[in-house]
Amino acid sequence: MTRPYVLLSVATSVDGYIDDASPDRLLLSGAADFDRVDQVRAESDALLVGAQTLRRDNPRLLVNDAARRAVRVAAGKPEYPLKITVSASGDLDPELLFWHHGGDKLVYTTTAGAARLGDRLGDTAEVVSLGVEVDLGLLLDDLGRRGIGRLMVEGGTRILTGFLAADLADELHVAIAPLIVGDTAAPRVLGPAAYPGGAQRRMTLVDVERVDDVAVLRYLPKAGGRATESAAAR
Repeated sequence: MTRPYVLLSVATSVDGYIDDASPDRLLLSGAADFDRVDQVRAESDALLVGAQTLRRDNPRLLVNDAARRAVRVAAGKPEYPLKITVSASGDLDPELLFWHHGGDKLVYTTTAGAARLGDRLGDTAEVVSLGVEVDLGLLLDDLGRRGIGRLMVEGGTRILTGFLAADLADELHVAIAPLIVGDTAAPRVLGPAAYPGGAQRRMTLVDVERVDDVAVLRYLPKAGGRATESAAAR
């Protein structure tokens, strides 16, 4: 059993925020970068966002381009990647768009979260308990058993922090938008954590791409990790 290749993808302001503190979502990327992200989604077997992102942004989390979906189907894959969310509490609204678009959905939660969810989601999603707490390593083990080879993680802060702090990310895409948020109440890319190697550990930069007015940086968080084969070839 092999864990999936984990690619983290995030758009940020120049000063490191993924949104502002207003009720409306701050669009950091433009049309060209959204299209780039759509291609990365189409190349993935599964897409993951945290429950906080679902509550805040109410995303559908789809591959939007029909031609890309057709390529997936021609390759023997489902039209849409598996959609995954993670919620320790199980506090998930069944009316969110996430549940009602795309293909199969999966929820990872705790024993208490699964009890709280009960049958609230009906047949719209499979609910999997990871035990007393959410363990991202166990989550990846389960996805590996399901045949997921490539996982794209799109946030938010807690989820991105969790994967990097646990040294579970193989590749990191950071799209930097020419905006400055400057609001301490707004969510940042990452939170405080005991990251492997601390401030002395340098990630490997493998690519810098200009997408209209957005700069996309591609990093390998693990020096000499298995991300080399996938990312360096691009």
